[in-house]
Amino acid sequence: MNLAEKLISSHLTGGEMRPGEEIGLRVDQALVQDATGTMVMLELEALGLDRVRTEVAAQYVDHNLLQSDERNMADHLFLRSACRRYGIWYSPPGNGVSHPTHMQHFGLPGRTLAGADSHTCAAGSLGMLAIGVGGLEVAMAMAGQPLHVTMPRIWGIRLAGALPGWVSAKDVILELLRRHGVSGGVHKIIEYHGPGLGALSAMDRHVIANMGAELGATTSVFPSDERVLEFLDAQGRAGDYVELAADPAAGYDIGDEIDLSVVEPLIARPGSPGNVVPVGQVAGEPVHQVVVGSSANPGLRDFAVVAEMLRGRQVHPQVSLEINPTSRQVLADLIKTGALTALIESGARIHQTGCLGCIGMGQAPAVGRNSLRTFPRNFPGRSGTHDDSVWLCSPETAAAAALTGAITDPRDLDLALPAVRQPRIASAVTTPLQSPLPIAEARQVALVKADSIGSLPELDPLPDSLALPVLLKVGDDVSTDEILPAGARALPYRSDIAALADFAFGQLDETYPQRARAAGPHTVVGGRNYGQGSSREHAAIVPRYLGLRVVIAKSFARIHWQNLANFGVLALEFADEADYDRIAQGDELRLDGLREAVETGNEVNAGGVILRHRLSARQRAMVLAGGWIPEVRHAADRASGQHQLGVLPARDDAAGLG
Repeated sequence: MNLAEKLISSHLTGGEMRPGEEIGLRVDQALVQDATGTMVMLELEALGLDRVRTEVAAQYVDHNLLQSDERNMADHLFLRSACRRYGIWYSPPGNGVSHPTHMQHFGLPGRTLAGADSHTCAAGSLGMLAIGVGGLEVAMAMAGQPLHVTMPRIWGIRLAGALPGWVSAKDVILELLRRHGVSGGVHKIIEYHGPGLGALSAMDRHVIANMGAELGATTSVFPSDERVLEFLDAQGRAGDYVELAADPAAGYDIGDEIDLSVVEPLIARPGSPGNVVPVGQVAGEPVHQVVVGSSANPGLRDFAVVAEMLRGRQVHPQVSLEINPTSRQVLADLIKTGALTALIESGARIHQTGCLGCIGMGQAPAVGRNSLRTFPRNFPGRSGTHDDSVWLCSPETAAAAALTGAITDPRDLDLALPAVRQPRIASAVTTPLQSPLPIAEARQVALVKADSIGSLPELDPLPDSLALPVLLKVGDDVSTDEILPAGARALPYRSDIAALADFAFGQLDETYPQRARAAGPHTVVGGRNYGQGSSREHAAIVPRYLGLRVVIAKSFARIHWQNLANFGVLALEFADEADYDRIAQGDELRLDGLREAVETGNEVNAGGVILRHRLSARQRAMVLAGGWIPEVRHAADRASGQHQLGVLPARDDAAGLG
């Protein structure tokens, strides 16, 4: 078997490992961040959970760190109280971005990780099977339930050679995006193998695995080898190392190869991570902002190389250079090595540790001015500026622009190749992590809910007939940032669905919330890869709250498709994509016999337009009931009259890769 198959088979709880079949996976670890976490904690409360049943569950406060009113801190207090109540590790504001921080403290080769963040797949860099999903799926995993996914095909990418100077891991994943676009990884696990692996550190692999999400992949997997051992040893956790690799004769469903020695500096143009070109092709474009950080370039090396390129030099006068350290550990090591001093002396602005600009929480760029960022995403408006111009690049390319004031191939600079030296043992910064309480003490904790903490909306069953106005028609690759934005304006309302509803589809049509409230039940029509990007389930909950009952698209991104089912929204695909052109915004579609079509078939006739769903039996039950939580309650009623998941049998933690 290849490594992905080994990881899956050792955690399989149901289904068969055939591509396209739904399978269940036992979940060892769970990860939540604050932009999604308040919903998860409300879901745990609604499910009646007593205590989490995963080996590790961790809540990170890393997204909404701008406390411009009382809502943000109220959410943090609620999250901390929920962690204390349910037995979850709590990582407070300023402690670090969830993905690298989780790697530092909890990453374990061979384990499964379900995270309410699409970039959870970054942990595949340590030989984990790490999958980003909606918050409700993480809540269910915390309650001891399997994680259900469609069995992907395994895409083996052989790496050969070594990266040349001025080229780094970010350019590798940008090369894959250049080749395959933002939907090239859909229904696939990317497994990296080959002799080129030895030249990539664990944090280099983190960069590549992280942005597998931008390809639409279910996850990415690297073997656990000497480079992983080096990382764990630097964290004081060498004893957690387990060697894991594909069998020597393992095969893959799909194959590809990258010769690292010929990779060049690349950059993604504004609007999409898949719009990738060589840096030299756009050299000379003026730059007014450079931002370094995020989960896509979170390692000490990613900041240190910028510091070395800038050491003894000044940032170009027209450029604002922003540094977002990704964890307390990285910040401490930047201080110890003198890299932070070099950055400060060059004119850089140092911000607190966290996601910040990546999620639109500060550092919003000026309209019409280019911003180069070492981030994973540049969807329109994600930065917090409606008409933004955000480019994605490596730290080397970012530093070159900071020095010159224009997009510049770093190989064209009159600089010696920077020598980056990292400490063998990373700074031990563990105090801020708050461990779970003993169960007896935890049961005495009351949830701290301010008035700004809302509740989950009541979800009614799917009607048998619906007359649905087409309230919105959109094109290909619509992201969840466009469906329900994050950013400094919207995120403070993430715990209040009624208030958050005012932001729905705001990047595409600011009139949608008002029209939706007036219309009641309605549908939205989309193109290919509808719902790409962030795992935030708000992009399903909020439109559902506003009356969205059916989404019709040419195809769906994996996480959003599942999130729609979780909250009782029927996702339908055109049997003939040409029928997309037959439907216009403002039309009304009549759907009859819906319940039978969902329960026993997969085809719906909407006035001569044939639509199909790909729901499993489990998902059909969810949609018919109006959502996963109503379905669980109904199932519990049928079985014993018990509404709580707190009576579930304890999970069997015995596992191994054989």
